[in-house]
Amino acid sequence: MQKFLLEWRQDSFNLGHYDAALFVGDKLVALADEPKHILWLAQVHFNHGDYARALSLLSSQDLISGNPSCQYLAGYCLIKQDKIDEALSILGEHNPTHLISGASKRKPNARTNPGLSRTASEGGQGALASDSEMANRRYEAAMCYLRGLCYAKQNAFDRAKECYKDAVRINILCFEAFRQLVKNSLMSPDEEEEFLESLDFDSIRGPGDDPEMGDDEPAEYVHMLYQTQLSKFRNPRAFNTAVESLSTHYGLADNADLLLARADLFYTQCRFQDALSITSSILERDKYNFSVYPLHLACLYELKKTNSLFLISHDLADHHPEEPCTWLAVGIYYFATDRIAEARRYFSKASMMDPHFGPAWIGFAHTFAAEGEHDQAVSAYSTAARLFMGTHLPQVFLGMQQHAMNNMTAAEEFLKTAYGLCKTDPLLLNEMGIVMYHQNRLKEAASFFTEALKTADVIGSDPQAWLGSRTNLAHTYRRLRLFKQALEEFDVVLREGGKDASIFSAKGLIFMDMGKPDEAVQLLHEALAIHPQDPVATELLNKAIEEAGGLGGITADEDEELAAFDAELDQRKQAARLKLQGKTSGPNGKGKGVNRLPMVSQTDDEKGESYMDMADDE
Repeated sequence: MQKFLLEWRQDSFNLGHYDAALFVGDKLVALADEPKHILWLAQVHFNHGDYARALSLLSSQDLISGNPSCQYLAGYCLIKQDKIDEALSILGEHNPTHLISGASKRKPNARTNPGLSRTASEGGQGALASDSEMANRRYEAAMCYLRGLCYAKQNAFDRAKECYKDAVRINILCFEAFRQLVKNSLMSPDEEEEFLESLDFDSIRGPGDDPEMGDDEPAEYVHMLYQTQLSKFRNPRAFNTAVESLSTHYGLADNADLLLARADLFYTQCRFQDALSITSSILERDKYNFSVYPLHLACLYELKKTNSLFLISHDLADHHPEEPCTWLAVGIYYFATDRIAEARRYFSKASMMDPHFGPAWIGFAHTFAAEGEHDQAVSAYSTAARLFMGTHLPQVFLGMQQHAMNNMTAAEEFLKTAYGLCKTDPLLLNEMGIVMYHQNRLKEAASFFTEALKTADVIGSDPQAWLGSRTNLAHTYRRLRLFKQALEEFDVVLREGGKDASIFSAKGLIFMDMGKPDEAVQLLHEALAIHPQDPVATELLNKAIEEAGGLGGITADEDEELAAFDAELDQRKQAARLKLQGKTSGPNGKGKGVNRLPMVSQTDDEKGESYMDMADDE
């Protein structure tokens, strides 16, 4: 009868018939009063959403204190009911760090070194632990994860981070804790890489009786999966290697998680169209995969696809109004159409539904920045920086806001903080260069702009996205009077980005500084051909024409004519003097000499007035 009831109970559970499973499970408890049957019954209540009833069942049987699995389930029930203090009282506030094994170095893949024996790769937790010990370890790690959730709800993010890290250290396969670390950006890119390498992956073992699987193969597999989840700023080469291996050897080329990770890499490289193609392919197969939507929506915004944003927003609002991503989509649509107040309202709604939803907080802060409400924007970005302390982006945006308010010292401090978190983001390096430029620290500015361009090239970013950094570098060279380098950079911008009136104006200014107003006039005419009403180009053109016509505008032919004229004038003057003395030396000297003198005098006066006007203008 017990076997019959077990099969009936499992079949009901598999079909999602929770009432039947509870009905049969209750009879099984009456027939065989064992803790495992009571725990299973409580788990069905939990899965059915009856958290209070599951907790009551565990408490009534007095199973919580002496059984890690029951302790874990009771704590989870209290968290689901937002009873955080009570949950911590059951779970305890201290992690069992004595269960953390020592880290071992990464070893070669079993496929490349098949002779590696189990004895040679023993380490960490060991492969001989009993099933009960391993089950206990898993539940202890899961309770560390729950402690992290509790501390996160109390906004104690430092303690939450340590709990999540301990959970993964105790049980590397506790992916829920690892996901919380990377999803909520609790670690910087450098910390993520260091943490990953500190884990004892060699403690992972596959089925002992499977001759097809090498001893280290599961460890390498999990290591590569975790590698794909890390920040894409830190080590894109390692990410690509892991994705290639997983796609080739394990058939994950079309896996949604790996595709999303690849799209995230493209987004950090500003290859928005490539990222959008991947996210769109994922959503075609799984329309309501909500982990994809934040990146998908960001790509649509960058590419100004407002019609697609409108359709997605309506579809999600109709079918999933309970999801924060739904209202994030609505907020992004309104933000893309410059309806800032509505966008702010829906970003706020998304952040209230999930207080740790990073995109909603960033969008909320962007609405204040878009309206020039710098104080409110700083407050919102500061909240995002506190919630997501491992990502550098809120600090970058805080630096931008301080820069907009002309607080250069504060802007530099925020950007230095961001630089401490991530040194490989071209956007951050560009912003640091801009702040240095406005502080007249031109050599440092040029260094940051150069580093931004180098970093963008290393991570494979789209060159079109960083033409602004190249333009900034060219302007810095211009102010450093490195005219040759400045012109080279401006030429690259024109070649890759097309004709731009401001670039032609900048080149014209350089030629004016070089004392070549004629070349400057030509370039400024090109600027005005692109943008006829450009005030900067118009003013520079007037100045260049004045310089060409007054100070340095005499061409070689004109110079020869003036020299010949002066020589003839001197000859006529000499002839006039000789005539007065009765010693005439030429038949035509009188008329030409007398007629030209007043003309030369008049011309000199006019030139003198012109020079005086130019001096006053300068």
